[in-house]
Amino acid sequence: MDLALIAVFAALIIVLGAVSIPVGTAGVPIVLQNMGILLAAFILGGTRGGLAVALFLGVGLVGVPNLAGWRPTLAALPGPTVGYLVGYLVTAFLIGYAADRIIRSHRRSGRSPIALLVTLIILGLAGIAIQYLCGTIGLMARTPLDFTAALATNAPFIPGDLAKAVVAAVIAAGAIRAVPDLIPTAKLPIRHTAAND
Repeated sequence: MDLALIAVFAALIIVLGAVSIPVGTAGVPIVLQNMGILLAAFILGGTRGGLAVALFLGVGLVGVPNLAGWRPTLAALPGPTVGYLVGYLVTAFLIGYAADRIIRSHRRSGRSPIALLVTLIILGLAGIAIQYLCGTIGLMARTPLDFTAALATNAPFIPGDLAKAVVAAVIAAGAIRAVPDLIPTAKLPIRHTAAND
């Protein structure tokens, strides 16, 4: 089941690469794949979500066209967007682990679905910020831009990425409620009693 979910989400992220709109002069396009990264993190958690993104990036290292514009990861490595690819992986693991713990906590406490949705939106915004930071560092490494100028290249993407974080949170919150087994409840520790001793 886990392997199937990892493969399905890796494929979903690749399919989202069909949308690629060039913006600005830094060579960074508007894409939907970063929304797929958030979905994998929210729904699969840190380990499975991270592995799904690693698989998505890995197939591109052997030449499979997996990125926006149907370029393979291999072709993007020397380019200015490589930092965003690193950001995808970091986001999946970090935000996935945070989402996993938060969702389990919401289940135990019985908080409202709205509270979970708001929390996922906040996590989504944190994930976008991680991608911007990694992307900015990549731009600095591959272009003459300094940190401020490289960070500023993300400005045109902010409205769309905010919307994508909200959409990903809404989809994930619905999926988690509809299929609760996607994120199994943590096993409770075994308590020893006098009868067990």
